[in-house]
Amino acid sequence: MGEAIRIIGIDPGLRRTGWGIVESLGNSLRFVASGTVRSDDKAALATRLCQLHDGLTEILHAAMPHEAAVEQTFVNKDAAATLKLGQARGIAMLVPARAGLLVAEYAPNAIKKAVIGVGHGDKKQIHMMVRVLMPKATFDTDDAADALAIAICHAHHRQSVAYRMAALA
Repeated sequence: MGEAIRIIGIDPGLRRTGWGIVESLGNSLRFVASGTVRSDDKAALATRLCQLHDGLTEILHAAMPHEAAVEQTFVNKDAAATLKLGQARGIAMLVPARAGLLVAEYAPNAIKKAVIGVGHGDKKQIHMMVRVLMPKATFDTDDAADALAIAICHAHHRQSVAYRMAALA
């Protein structure tokens, strides 16, 4: 049947970056771990980005995932907040890429569709389905639960033609 693939899902944020790790083997998923990397909101932006970088680097070093998935940034009305989120997202993509992992990106609606079956839903629905799909899953924040949803989404989509082609490149 093959070897289990360990996937880290990352929900980027400047204050809190959620992470969740699952193992995928065939059609089965197994919860491994989840948590939240926090930055000091009183520190300078560069320091906060370093804190996110260092925290994610520690997690990747300890968990040794095979693949990574990150939520795509959405644009909101506050341009400054969107820019800061984009910088945190850059860190969330850089750390696994520097570790040699292929990094997939998923739109929020694709993540919701993969987890709850429709492209629109609230966080409560997502968290409930994460618990249904992985009863042993624990998460300390909404960000960690969202990161598990991102990992689940990737587990469902990783065999797509486009993803396989990117992996071969």
